[in-house]
Amino acid sequence: MTIDTLTSGIDPSFGPAVARTPRGLEAEVIVVCEHASNWIPPGLSDLGLDVHAKHSHIAWDPGALSVARLLADTLAAPLVEGCISRLVYDLNRPPESPTAIPETSEVFAVPGNRDLSDAARAERVAAVYEPFRTALAEEIASRAGKLRLLVTVHSFTPIYNGVPRDVELGLLHGRDDRFAIEMLARQPEGLAWDTRLNEPYSAVDGVAHTLDLHGCDNGLLNVMLEIRNDLIATADQQKVWADALAPWIKTTLEEGFA
Repeated sequence: MTIDTLTSGIDPSFGPAVARTPRGLEAEVIVVCEHASNWIPPGLSDLGLDVHAKHSHIAWDPGALSVARLLADTLAAPLVEGCISRLVYDLNRPPESPTAIPETSEVFAVPGNRDLSDAARAERVAAVYEPFRTALAEEIASRAGKLRLLVTVHSFTPIYNGVPRDVELGLLHGRDDRFAIEMLARQPEGLAWDTRLNEPYSAVDGVAHTLDLHGCDNGLLNVMLEIRNDLIATADQQKVWADALAPWIKTTLEEGFA
């Protein structure tokens, strides 16, 4: 693994914003995990959150990185992952989005994001978003003509605002719905997951930024995998999911887009 360190000249306690696991330039698939970490730089004083909130789903996507790494290994795909909490800056949001640096998340207030100056917001963009955007763009550009599919891996909480969620796997899309629809239609026999299109989120919730910017704008097929996090809480569960998802993705790409 190679890690890109920040070059913005801000507080070095932010640490690296992005990590890349490289693969060969012949790779047809690239895997992305934007919400891989709950790391909050010490200089931000945990954004005023208690320990429970800092380790909850609002700060990251539990289990998603392990699944993404296993998928990338199986598919011989490069992996690009975020290294800083989504509460510091949500890498799946553009800088102009009000939810890129959220003041609240579900039932939690985020005091350290309240009333930020334009300069403070710009600093977060420079420290977190720009290095990630650049790293992902470089990985894609280096495989121009070979790369065909961008897959982002996320997880979601089984209970949101007190309401249980039955869906287990969501296949989400932005401007280009082709791969998500084709993948849903090809769910393997015997795979009993409750799989739905654009649940529990969809593009109207602002979750398609990476798909559209790095997928659609580069002519790549793309899909977001949203996995309920209670189903990928252990290493064994993560392996089960990755072992099922990898051939499903590969078959969809090979047979649906020959």
